[in-house]
Amino acid sequence: MDLQLIGMQLLSGAVLGAVLVMTALGFTIIFGMLGVVNFAHGALFMVGAYAGVMVAMQTGSFWFALLVAPIAVGAIGLLIERFLIRPLYSRPPDDPILLTFGLGYVLVEGVRIVFGNDGIPFSTPSALVGVVNLGIGYFPIYRLFVIGVVALILVLLWLGLEKTRFGLIVRAGARDPQIMRVLGVDMRRLWFLVFGLGIGLTALGGVLAAPMRNVSPEMGSIVLAEAFVVTVIGGLGSIAGAVVAGILVGLVVSMTSLFAPEMATISMFALMALVLLIRPQGLFGRASI
Repeated sequence: MDLQLIGMQLLSGAVLGAVLVMTALGFTIIFGMLGVVNFAHGALFMVGAYAGVMVAMQTGSFWFALLVAPIAVGAIGLLIERFLIRPLYSRPPDDPILLTFGLGYVLVEGVRIVFGNDGIPFSTPSALVGVVNLGIGYFPIYRLFVIGVVALILVLLWLGLEKTRFGLIVRAGARDPQIMRVLGVDMRRLWFLVFGLGIGLTALGGVLAAPMRNVSPEMGSIVLAEAFVVTVIGGLGSIAGAVVAGILVGLVVSMTSLFAPEMATISMFALMALVLLIRPQGLFGRASI
């Protein structure tokens, strides 16, 4: 096997891993803070991709779409939390799961009604078209851009959670919300903002993935499965686990597609089963969760 081919495949796996990280981050943040398993996650990823396409078509700017679409879909997430999720916090955990599961279907059918069943092409922005010689082969510029954007988002997220007062409150609230209420922190407002942030990150993943995937109403179902696998492998509620697991799954799927293409899709589920057999709480998860 050509070592250059393996190197290029590893790079492709890193790109896939970056997309998986973005899809799993929102899922993980919402679960880790609110304890809500958001089964509308894939549908909101799809809505983010469609929002990016629409903004880019109206403005002619991919860069504007990359900024506006996540904010717009994040605002939708705020409304979902306020009017749909919030009334269910005091009820059994099955209720939010069933609600978000149904909400996902509503969003998919709504997109079908507006845009139809056929996919919408989303061209790579002209500034990022082409390939670059990395010494081991030529690699698409846009895919390197995706890795760079995800790395930047991770740095900004880390700084926000570790170096700001808001991040301190979020981390403390995730660990012991009751104590934070005693200290006078409005946990409902905090959950409101965290849910919007999680949905915004999900939508950003949709916009980034749009030029590499066919933008269609069904794209969210695949993403939901991927996000769930990554979150379980990394550990429920662990941001670090989502990052490590996303990259790991991307590399495993990419290398499996090189040596045994027919097993590529199954490989991520096999990896999840293996991790759960060895460490049931996931790589970075807590046994109590």
